[in-house]
Amino acid sequence: MDLQEIEVFAPATIANISCGFDVMGCCLDAIGDVMIIKKTVDKGIVISKIHGEVLPMEPENNVAGVAIMALLAALDYEPDFGFDIEIDKRIKPGSGIGSSAASAAGAVFAANELLDRPFTNHELVPFAAEGERVACGAPIADNVAPALLGGFTLVKSTDPIKIVELPSINGLYATIIHPQIEIKTSLSRDILPEHVSLKNAVKQWANVGALVHALHQNDHALFADSLKDYIVEPHRSKLIPKFDKVIEESINAGALGGGISGSGPSIFTFSKDSQTSENVKFAIENVYKKTTIPYHLYTTKINEVGVKILNKK
Repeated sequence: MDLQEIEVFAPATIANISCGFDVMGCCLDAIGDVMIIKKTVDKGIVISKIHGEVLPMEPENNVAGVAIMALLAALDYEPDFGFDIEIDKRIKPGSGIGSSAASAAGAVFAANELLDRPFTNHELVPFAAEGERVACGAPIADNVAPALLGGFTLVKSTDPIKIVELPSINGLYATIIHPQIEIKTSLSRDILPEHVSLKNAVKQWANVGALVHALHQNDHALFADSLKDYIVEPHRSKLIPKFDKVIEESINAGALGGGISGSGPSIFTFSKDSQTSENVKFAIENVYKKTTIPYHLYTTKINEVGVKILNKK
Protein backbone atom coordinates (compact mmCIF):
# COMPACT_ATOMS: atom_id res chain seq x y z
CA MET A 1 0.00 0.00 0.00
CA ASP A 2 1.33 3.43 -0.98
CA LEU A 3 0.58 5.46 2.14
CA GLN A 4 -0.82 8.92 1.32
CA GLU A 5 -2.06 10.23 4.67
CA ILE A 6 -1.53 9.45 8.33
CA GLU A 7 -3.26 10.63 11.50
CA VAL A 8 -1.31 10.37 14.74
CA PHE A 9 -1.71 11.00 18.46
CA ALA A 10 1.24 13.12 19.60
CA PRO A 11 1.53 12.68 23.38
CA ALA A 12 2.20 15.10 26.18
CA THR A 13 5.23 14.44 28.37
CA ILE A 14 6.68 15.23 31.78
CA ALA A 15 10.29 16.45 31.75
CA ASN A 16 12.83 16.57 34.59
CA ILE A 17 11.00 14.02 36.82
CA SER A 18 12.13 16.06 39.85
CA CYS A 19 15.83 15.19 40.18
CA GLY A 20 16.48 14.59 36.47
CA PHE A 21 16.72 18.22 35.34
CA ASP A 22 17.08 18.44 31.55
CA VAL A 23 17.82 14.70 31.21
CA MET A 24 14.79 12.65 32.29
CA GLY A 25 11.28 12.51 30.90
CA CYS A 26 8.24 10.26 30.58
CA CYS A 27 5.36 9.91 28.14
CA LEU A 28 1.67 10.39 28.98
CA ASP A 29 -1.27 8.49 27.53
CA ALA A 30 -4.42 10.56 27.95
CA ILE A 31 -3.13 14.01 26.95
CA GLY A 32 -1.87 14.92 23.50
CA ASP A 33 -2.35 16.58 20.12
CA VAL A 34 -3.85 14.98 17.03
CA MET A 35 -2.00 15.59 13.77
CA ILE A 36 -2.76 14.71 10.15
CA ILE A 37 0.11 14.69 7.67
CA LYS A 38 -0.63 14.19 3.97
CA LYS A 39 1.52 13.77 0.88
CA THR A 40 1.15 16.61 -1.62
CA VAL A 41 1.95 16.80 -5.32
CA ASP A 42 3.94 19.98 -4.81
CA LYS A 43 7.21 19.59 -2.95
CA GLY A 44 7.84 21.44 0.28
CA ILE A 45 5.94 21.76 3.55
CA VAL A 46 2.60 23.47 4.09
CA ILE A 47 0.80 23.95 7.40
CA SER A 48 -2.80 24.15 6.26
CA LYS A 49 -4.74 24.07 9.55
CA ILE A 50 -4.12 24.63 13.25
CA HIS A 51 -7.05 24.13 15.61
CA GLY A 52 -7.14 25.12 19.27
CA GLU A 53 -4.29 27.63 19.45
CA VAL A 54 -2.88 30.53 17.45
CA LEU A 55 0.54 29.36 16.26
CA PRO A 56 2.80 30.22 13.29
CA MET A 57 1.57 28.84 9.97
CA GLU A 58 4.95 29.34 8.28
CA PRO A 59 6.81 25.99 8.35
CA GLU A 60 10.13 27.67 9.14
CA ASN A 61 8.59 29.24 12.27
CA ASN A 62 6.60 26.23 13.46
CA VAL A 63 8.19 23.37 15.42
CA ALA A 64 6.45 20.74 13.29
CA GLY A 65 7.65 22.28 10.04
CA VAL A 66 11.23 22.75 11.28
CA ALA A 67 11.37 19.17 12.56
CA ILE A 68 10.34 17.76 9.17
CA MET A 69 12.85 20.07 7.46
CA ALA A 70 15.60 18.57 9.64
CA LEU A 71 14.46 15.06 8.71
CA LEU A 72 14.43 15.84 4.98
CA ALA A 73 17.90 17.39 5.18
CA ALA A 74 19.26 14.10 6.54
CA LEU A 75 17.89 11.99 3.67
CA ASP A 76 20.28 10.90 0.93
CA TYR A 77 17.59 11.52 -1.67
CA GLU A 78 14.86 14.09 -2.40
CA PRO A 79 11.27 12.84 -2.12
CA ASP A 80 9.07 13.47 -5.14
CA PHE A 81 6.26 14.80 -2.95
CA GLY A 82 5.65 17.37 -0.23
CA PHE A 83 3.83 17.41 3.11
CA ASP A 84 0.62 19.06 4.31
CA ILE A 85 0.31 19.38 8.10
CA GLU A 86 -2.88 19.76 10.15
CA ILE A 87 -2.58 20.18 13.91
CA ASP A 88 -5.38 19.82 16.45
CA LYS A 89 -3.56 21.50 19.33
CA ARG A 90 -4.90 20.02 22.56
CA ILE A 91 -1.83 20.72 24.72
CA LYS A 92 -1.69 24.37 25.67
CA PRO A 93 1.65 26.01 24.86
CA GLY A 94 3.54 27.00 27.99
CA SER A 95 1.80 24.35 30.12
CA GLY A 96 4.99 22.51 31.04
CA ILE A 97 3.81 19.16 29.61
CA GLY A 98 5.63 19.24 26.29
CA SER A 99 3.33 21.12 23.92
CA SER A 100 6.00 21.98 21.35
CA ALA A 101 7.65 18.57 21.74
CA ALA A 102 4.39 16.81 20.90
CA SER A 103 4.10 18.74 17.62
CA ALA A 104 7.73 18.09 16.70
CA ALA A 105 7.60 14.41 17.60
CA GLY A 106 4.27 13.80 15.88
CA ALA A 107 5.45 15.55 12.73
CA VAL A 108 8.68 13.60 12.26
CA PHE A 109 7.03 10.30 13.17
CA ALA A 110 4.27 10.84 10.59
CA ALA A 111 6.64 12.08 7.88
CA ASN A 112 8.89 9.08 8.48
CA GLU A 113 5.93 6.75 7.97
CA LEU A 114 5.00 8.47 4.70
CA LEU A 115 8.62 8.07 3.58
CA ASP A 116 8.45 4.32 4.31
CA ARG A 117 10.49 4.56 7.51
CA PRO A 118 14.04 5.47 6.50
CA PHE A 119 14.80 6.22 10.16
CA THR A 120 14.26 4.43 13.47
CA ASN A 121 12.40 6.24 16.26
CA HIS A 122 15.75 6.76 18.02
CA GLU A 123 17.11 8.40 14.90
CA LEU A 124 14.09 10.72 14.76
CA VAL A 125 14.87 12.27 18.15
CA PRO A 126 17.50 14.79 16.89
CA PHE A 127 15.12 15.97 14.13
CA ALA A 128 12.33 16.58 16.64
CA ALA A 129 14.84 18.30 18.92
CA GLU A 130 15.60 20.74 16.08
CA GLY A 131 11.92 21.61 16.14
CA GLU A 132 12.29 22.33 19.86
CA ARG A 133 15.00 24.85 18.99
CA VAL A 134 12.22 27.09 17.62
CA ALA A 135 10.33 27.01 20.92
CA CYS A 136 13.17 26.80 23.43
CA GLY A 137 16.20 28.27 21.70
CA ALA A 138 18.11 24.97 21.84
CA PRO A 139 17.63 21.42 20.51
CA ILE A 140 16.39 20.01 23.81
CA ALA A 141 15.52 16.30 23.86
CA ASP A 142 14.09 15.58 27.32
CA ASN A 143 10.49 15.94 26.06
CA VAL A 144 10.79 14.76 22.45
CA ALA A 145 12.61 11.55 23.42
CA PRO A 146 9.80 10.10 25.57
CA ALA A 147 7.20 11.40 23.09
CA LEU A 148 8.84 9.32 20.34
CA LEU A 149 10.02 6.32 22.34
CA GLY A 150 7.39 6.04 25.08
CA GLY A 151 7.86 5.25 28.76
CA PHE A 152 10.74 6.85 30.63
CA THR A 153 13.89 8.09 28.91
CA LEU A 154 17.24 9.55 29.89
CA VAL A 155 19.26 11.96 27.75
CA LYS A 156 22.77 10.50 28.07
CA SER A 157 24.33 13.11 25.77
CA THR A 158 23.21 16.22 23.92
CA ASP A 159 26.06 16.53 21.39
CA PRO A 160 25.50 14.15 19.79
CA ILE A 161 22.07 13.28 21.17
CA LYS A 162 22.09 9.87 22.83
CA ILE A 163 18.96 8.50 24.51
CA VAL A 164 18.65 5.65 27.01
CA GLU A 165 15.23 3.99 27.19
CA LEU A 166 14.13 3.07 30.71
CA PRO A 167 11.40 0.70 31.88
CA SER A 168 8.30 1.96 33.68
CA ILE A 169 6.94 0.75 36.99
CA ASN A 170 3.94 -1.52 36.50
CA GLY A 171 0.58 0.22 36.81
CA LEU A 172 2.05 3.69 37.32
CA TYR A 173 -0.32 6.64 36.87
CA ALA A 174 0.26 10.38 36.80
CA THR A 175 -2.03 13.10 38.11
CA ILE A 176 -1.28 16.55 36.74
CA ILE A 177 -2.65 19.97 37.54
CA HIS A 178 -2.10 22.79 35.06
CA PRO A 179 -2.80 26.15 36.75
CA GLN A 180 -3.85 28.63 34.09
CA ILE A 181 -1.00 31.05 34.75
CA GLU A 182 1.91 31.97 32.51
CA ILE A 183 5.49 31.34 33.50
CA LYS A 184 7.92 32.41 30.81
CA THR A 185 10.67 29.86 30.14
CA SER A 186 13.21 32.68 30.25
CA LEU A 187 12.10 33.57 33.80
CA SER A 188 12.10 29.95 34.94
CA ARG A 189 15.69 29.66 33.64
CA ASP A 190 16.87 33.00 35.01
CA ILE A 191 15.68 32.17 38.53
CA LEU A 192 18.06 29.22 38.75
CA PRO A 193 21.39 29.64 40.51
CA GLU A 194 24.60 29.63 38.47
CA HIS A 195 26.37 27.61 41.16
CA VAL A 196 25.15 24.84 43.50
CA SER A 197 26.73 23.35 46.58
CA LEU A 198 28.65 20.09 46.26
CA LYS A 199 26.49 18.67 49.05
CA ASN A 200 23.27 19.26 47.05
CA ALA A 201 24.86 18.04 43.83
CA VAL A 202 25.83 14.75 45.48
CA LYS A 203 22.30 14.27 46.83
CA GLN A 204 20.86 15.11 43.42
CA TRP A 205 22.88 12.62 41.35
CA ALA A 206 22.32 9.97 44.03
CA ASN A 207 18.59 10.44 43.51
CA VAL A 208 18.92 10.21 39.72
CA GLY A 209 20.80 6.93 40.04
CA ALA A 210 18.31 5.59 42.56
CA LEU A 211 15.35 6.66 40.41
CA VAL A 212 16.74 4.80 37.39
CA HIS A 213 17.36 1.72 39.56
CA ALA A 214 13.82 1.91 40.97
CA LEU A 215 12.39 1.85 37.44
CA HIS A 216 14.44 -1.24 36.60
CA GLN A 217 13.50 -2.98 39.83
CA ASN A 218 9.81 -1.99 39.80
CA ASP A 219 10.42 -0.62 43.29
CA HIS A 220 7.67 1.78 44.38
CA ALA A 221 9.32 2.67 47.70
CA LEU A 222 12.70 3.57 46.17
CA PHE A 223 10.97 5.44 43.35
CA ALA A 224 9.05 7.54 45.90
CA ASP A 225 12.18 8.18 47.96
CA SER A 226 14.08 9.37 44.88
CA LEU A 227 11.53 11.96 43.68
CA LYS A 228 13.34 14.82 45.40
CA ASP A 229 14.99 17.80 43.72
CA TYR A 230 17.57 19.77 45.71
CA ILE A 231 18.67 22.11 42.92
CA VAL A 232 15.84 23.38 40.69
CA GLU A 233 12.47 23.03 42.44
CA PRO A 234 13.42 25.03 45.56
CA HIS A 235 13.68 28.05 43.24
CA ARG A 236 11.04 27.39 40.56
CA SER A 237 8.37 26.31 43.05
CA LYS A 238 8.18 29.92 44.25
CA LEU A 239 6.59 30.80 40.89
CA ILE A 240 3.76 28.26 41.28
CA PRO A 241 0.95 29.05 43.74
CA LYS A 242 0.26 26.31 46.32
CA PHE A 243 3.06 24.08 45.02
CA ASP A 244 4.14 22.79 48.44
CA LYS A 245 0.53 22.26 49.54
CA VAL A 246 -0.28 20.30 46.37
CA ILE A 247 2.67 17.96 46.95
CA GLU A 248 1.85 17.58 50.65
CA GLU A 249 -1.83 16.78 50.09
CA SER A 250 -1.02 14.47 47.17
CA ILE A 251 1.30 12.38 49.33
CA ASN A 252 -1.31 12.34 52.10
CA ALA A 253 -3.76 10.94 49.53
CA GLY A 254 -1.35 8.15 48.58
CA ALA A 255 0.87 9.63 45.84
CA LEU A 256 4.43 8.37 45.60
CA GLY A 257 5.66 11.92 45.10
CA GLY A 258 5.69 14.70 42.55
CA GLY A 259 7.25 17.86 41.29
CA ILE A 260 7.26 20.54 38.61
CA SER A 261 6.57 19.31 35.10
CA GLY A 262 9.10 20.85 32.73
CA SER A 263 9.57 24.50 33.62
CA GLY A 264 6.01 24.70 35.00
CA PRO A 265 3.45 25.79 35.86
CA SER A 266 2.06 22.22 35.75
CA ILE A 267 2.63 20.05 38.80
CA PHE A 268 2.84 16.28 38.39
CA THR A 269 2.39 13.45 40.88
CA PHE A 270 2.83 9.70 40.45
CA SER A 271 0.60 7.03 41.96
CA LYS A 272 0.86 3.25 42.10
CA ASP A 273 -2.52 2.68 40.42
CA SER A 274 -5.56 4.31 38.84
CA GLN A 275 -7.68 4.50 42.00
CA THR A 276 -4.92 6.21 43.97
CA SER A 277 -4.43 8.71 41.14
CA GLU A 278 -8.13 9.59 41.34
CA ASN A 279 -7.82 10.09 45.11
CA VAL A 280 -4.84 12.34 44.48
CA LYS A 281 -6.79 14.28 41.86
CA PHE A 282 -9.53 14.94 44.42
CA ALA A 283 -6.96 16.08 47.00
CA ILE A 284 -5.29 18.48 44.54
CA GLU A 285 -8.65 19.89 43.52
CA ASN A 286 -9.44 20.58 47.16
CA VAL A 287 -6.31 22.73 47.31
CA TYR A 288 -6.87 24.69 44.11
CA LYS A 289 -10.61 25.23 44.31
CA LYS A 290 -9.92 27.47 47.31
CA THR A 291 -7.92 29.80 45.05
CA THR A 292 -9.14 32.10 42.28
CA ILE A 293 -6.82 30.47 39.73
CA PRO A 294 -8.48 28.46 36.93
CA TYR A 295 -6.89 25.08 36.28
CA HIS A 296 -7.05 21.81 34.35
CA LEU A 297 -6.64 18.45 36.08
CA TYR A 298 -5.66 15.19 34.38
CA THR A 299 -5.09 11.59 35.37
CA THR A 300 -3.31 9.31 32.95
CA LYS A 301 -1.36 6.09 32.81
CA ILE A 302 2.17 6.11 31.42
CA ASN A 303 2.27 5.76 27.62
CA GLU A 304 4.72 2.94 26.84
CA VAL A 305 4.91 3.42 23.05
CA GLY A 306 5.01 7.17 22.34
CA VAL A 307 3.38 8.59 19.19
CA LYS A 308 0.47 6.41 18.09
CA ILE A 309 -1.05 5.88 14.65
CA LEU A 310 -4.78 6.63 14.74
CA ASN A 311 -5.54 6.20 11.04
CA LYS A 312 -3.74 5.87 7.74
CA LYS A 313 -4.79 5.84 4.10
